[in-house]
Amino acid sequence: MRKRLASLPMALAAVLAVSVAGAPALAQSRDDQGQVRREMKAGNVQSLREIEGRILPQMRGMQYLGPEYDAAAMAYRLKFIHDGRVMFVDVDARSGRVMRRSR
Repeated sequence: MRKRLASLPMALAAVLAVSVAGAPALAQSRDDQGQVRREMKAGNVQSLREIEGRILPQMRGMQYLGPEYDAAAMAYRLKFIHDGRVMFVDVDARSGRVMRRSR
């Protein structure tokens, strides 16, 4: 019992370190979401729904894991998995053109 209690502070420190390390990524994600909303309102980028509506039917047999938006590149990254392999499709948010597919 004492051994478990002694390791508790170390475990809490590890959880805190992971939480703090993940905070910038979470903040960046929120900034990117705000940026894409502003760009959509201005008519500069297509909505995620439009992009997914065109790309997802092309990815038959793959499980869709979700999107990310890169405000600096003005691009969506759609993540898929098939047979244990992850694949990314990068799509220009302005034109809807597929820029790259990773294998």
